[in-house]
Amino acid sequence: MVRSRSTRTRLWLLVAIALLTALVAATAQPATAADGRPYTNPVKSVKGADPWLEYYEGNYYLVTTTFTGILAIRKSPTLAGLSTAPSVQVWSDTTSTRNTNIWAPELHFLNGHWYLYYSAGASGVACCDSQRTHVLESAGTDPLGPYTYKNSLTGSNLTPSGWLIDASVLQLNGQLYLLGSGFVNGSAQSLVIAPMSNPYTLSSTTFSVISSPTYSWETSGAPVNEGPVALQRNGTTFIVYSASYCQTADYKLGMLTYTGTDPLSASSWTKKSTPVFERSDANGVYGPGHNGFFTSPDGTESWIVYHANSSSSGGCGNGRTTRAQKFTWNSDGTPNLGTPVATGTSLAGPSGETAATPTAYTITNRNSGKCLDVSGSSTADGADVIQYTCNGGANQKWRIEDQANDTSRLVNVATGKVLDTANCGTADGTNLQQWSWLNNNCQKFRLIYTATGGWVRIVNENSGKVADVANCGTADGTDVRQWSWLSNACQQWQLTPVA
Repeated sequence: MVRSRSTRTRLWLLVAIALLTALVAATAQPATAADGRPYTNPVKSVKGADPWLEYYEGNYYLVTTTFTGILAIRKSPTLAGLSTAPSVQVWSDTTSTRNTNIWAPELHFLNGHWYLYYSAGASGVACCDSQRTHVLESAGTDPLGPYTYKNSLTGSNLTPSGWLIDASVLQLNGQLYLLGSGFVNGSAQSLVIAPMSNPYTLSSTTFSVISSPTYSWETSGAPVNEGPVALQRNGTTFIVYSASYCQTADYKLGMLTYTGTDPLSASSWTKKSTPVFERSDANGVYGPGHNGFFTSPDGTESWIVYHANSSSSGGCGNGRTTRAQKFTWNSDGTPNLGTPVATGTSLAGPSGETAATPTAYTITNRNSGKCLDVSGSSTADGADVIQYTCNGGANQKWRIEDQANDTSRLVNVATGKVLDTANCGTADGTNLQQWSWLNNNCQKFRLIYTATGGWVRIVNENSGKVADVANCGTADGTDVRQWSWLSNACQQWQLTPVA
């Protein structure tokens, strides 16, 4: 049959419309986000309690409770990499009223600076009535600092004498609020809130209680509400908090929803009558709680970071490890945190991760630009550690392994031996070498953040002295030794991840 020209024209028009419609539909549908790098829980297996995680400009930053007087942060381009990332000390305090029992640190980016909120106690005082909330401010936009101390945040109606822990910040209706956990007028340990005039100053020292432990699931072991964290989506504000005593396996998460008009009023917050995240005996997860939230690098996924124990008798100590997992949202707009996943199971990381997961680090001197190197790739005890032009050799790669006491050991990838101070010497000029692991302080080092740009000093735990390039030499083969801290570029090093 012969079609007329007008019929053929209409057919071509219909085909064109169909193709255009399909193209528009395909364009309107978001592509499925690619999974991130595979990871397993825990993402931090030592000192993993009270975790807070931020993703910023291509890296994750993880900070946790130390129980000492320092704050340390791990940095990695992938979630998986946090498990082996160096713990870099970004703050230590010698002020006796706040230099021990650092708990529950949180990082918040406000007004162009990072603010580190944490609770700390006084030295020489039995734990834990001296815990108070403190805040640090970064010099610029680097989450690693450097930081300066800004203020202590407390309330006139908090007992005993201003006790306040687990500080977090809430931004709502253009106002900044400090959230925390404390006792007001004889209450049980409750969630409290006060308005702020800036990130380090309260505009009122009177705190209001917005939630107290009233349900049976909030009173296991002891009646506790703590660890409040804001979660906001599509104009709705939630506060997810930890309930019951952390010493029990029934430590868990509850949730408030902002349903009123005044954040300082308990009547403006509606508490969910059941927990939103709790133990899973089937998965071997006990006491999951004290969480934070973060978004995948591509912005498409919601994630929770939290601590938990792998034993029902794990308690409140350093046995708690940091875990993370993706969560979803219910049709009514509330978060569905799901069930805590078992450790040791390979999971897809946050979508949008593009970097490789680091397996080790090169350590580059700021003055010379050369790498920390085991001379000649020797495997012998006592082989010299020098600087040498960076060449990608395994003898220039180091695993930096957290020793759970604020120190690390530096393990050479080529030899399996560790950075060591010769004969445990304490004098300036004592040689740095490699040696088999003896688990002594001469082989343990603190990595202390020193200057913006990722520069650290490598401080020996036994001597208190730093890794130093002899006489600030720049030649290949120049010896690396220990020396008193002189604050020069020859004593500063950069840790660069390698796959």
